[in-house]
Amino acid sequence: MTSGDPIQKTAAFVKDLLISDHSGHDWWHCFRVWRLAKKIWEKEGGNLQVIELAALLHDVGDYKIAPENEVVSENIIREWLEKLQFDERIISEILSIITSISFRGTKEKQGVISIECKIVQDADFLDAIGAIGIGRAFAYGGFKGHIMYDPAIQPVQYSSFEHYKRRNSSTINHFYEKLVLLQEMLNTDTAKLIAESRHKYLHQFLEQFHDEWELRK
Repeated sequence: MTSGDPIQKTAAFVKDLLISDHSGHDWWHCFRVWRLAKKIWEKEGGNLQVIELAALLHDVGDYKIAPENEVVSENIIREWLEKLQFDERIISEILSIITSISFRGTKEKQGVISIECKIVQDADFLDAIGAIGIGRAFAYGGFKGHIMYDPAIQPVQYSSFEHYKRRNSSTINHFYEKLVLLQEMLNTDTAKLIAESRHKYLHQFLEQFHDEWELRK
């Protein structure tokens, strides 16, 4: 490997790439996922270096930001890890984690097998719920030009990942279509414990939102 800490080098690399993002998948999201992943690792174990690298790199070129860049994303990550002189086994493991952890429109999880993969997915899901998750949902909705809410547009249950990617819904519907489902999809006991108050806060927010919308309060 090249001289210097590869984790800190990767953090600087991701920060440089994503610092100007306004979709909620920015550097600070990656930073929080990185930090959450390390917190979960303290209780759950696994290869910390793989966990940290996958957490930091997981949203580089993500389809939600640039749908045409899914292949480009893998190339960017691979080139970066090769530059750091990681071997193919480590590179493949990190890429496998990154391609496996995204929410796919249903509660079905695909390819989340290793403890490293479970931890990174849990950290990513945790950052999508609670107060931070609410803020990110509205940031992403604004970025995509979604309306905040329309009572005539009902939440849907997605039939596939392609259906989920194509759907153009409201931000409030996004809570029902994804965010409130994430607690049940967590893998580790540590993440489930962290999620309890965050998940409760999502429901409190939605209750308050609908009370205000319907002039009940």
